[in-house]
Amino acid sequence: MTLDRSRLAVLGSPIAHSLSPVLHRAAYDVLGLPFSYDRVEVAAGSLSSFVDSLDGGWRGLSLTMPLKREVLPLLDTVSPLARRLGVANTLVVDAAGRRHGHNTDVDGIVRSVALLNRPRPSTVVVLGGGATAASALFAAHRLGARTAVVLVRDTARAGDLEPLAAGLGVDLTIAPLSSLGGLGALDFVVSTLPGGAADDLPLVPADEASLLFDVAYAPWPTRAASRWSDAGGTVLNGLDMLVEQAISQVALFADGGAGDARAGLDGGAGSGGPDAAGAGLVDPLVDEPVEAARVRGAMRRSVGLPSEPTRASSAPAREGRPA
Repeated sequence: MTLDRSRLAVLGSPIAHSLSPVLHRAAYDVLGLPFSYDRVEVAAGSLSSFVDSLDGGWRGLSLTMPLKREVLPLLDTVSPLARRLGVANTLVVDAAGRRHGHNTDVDGIVRSVALLNRPRPSTVVVLGGGATAASALFAAHRLGARTAVVLVRDTARAGDLEPLAAGLGVDLTIAPLSSLGGLGALDFVVSTLPGGAADDLPLVPADEASLLFDVAYAPWPTRAASRWSDAGGTVLNGLDMLVEQAISQVALFADGGAGDARAGLDGGAGSGGPDAAGAGLVDPLVDEPVEAARVRGAMRRSVGLPSEPTRASSAPAREGRPA
């Protein structure tokens, strides 16, 4: 094996459905980078042995469930955002073999919503209380929300969100999913539940600008998304988030831990670099470089989305969208 630091992969369990290889390969083709990107099944409890087995040919890893928290003790450095959330979805291996952890999920949510140019939300309803819910809460705060309602099956399992909300100055309520119907029409909802798990919930948009961001993308559309759209609301799905968080990952992997997280996309990933975005200090759409726009278009087309996000950006551009 040639130790050229060109190997990348997404890890998780289950992982066979992941579209990350399709997205990343499209990006590296646009950028002319000779990276390979695969998917590897790694179950909970097995990440440490996998990471320890990495040789000098590896450049980084994308991490999905159930590994986003498990990775933290394995890192040499952790970005401020990943540390604050207790969640990392990106591991970059530098030339010295040191492991650097980042969170790009927040970028994925913030940019997806900001690109729609909808009114800034004051309140968010988050469905689910796991690792992605923490990213959703932080992203909603960056988008303007100062009140949050987190609905979960077991309220005891969402306790990690309370100190995060307190630190952000967000007024947080944690309640059971069964209480959703009492909230009435909603303006901004982020569902972090597995695909189809929200289908029977009473989700009703307040008006046409009301947004349901369902982070699932297989199967799609979910009944919940279809009902929301039929009622006149706006829908984003997990493919929108997957593309936008991957743009930041591409920037990190291209940089390779050299110190400038923005180098890989000619000056930025569209958010001032993932570390800057993680600090919550930079508008996600200011001074976005041309390379980021080209990468976005190629990634979106590769998974059946239209090149440019629109109010109907979750509609497939062709039949047979991959799942």
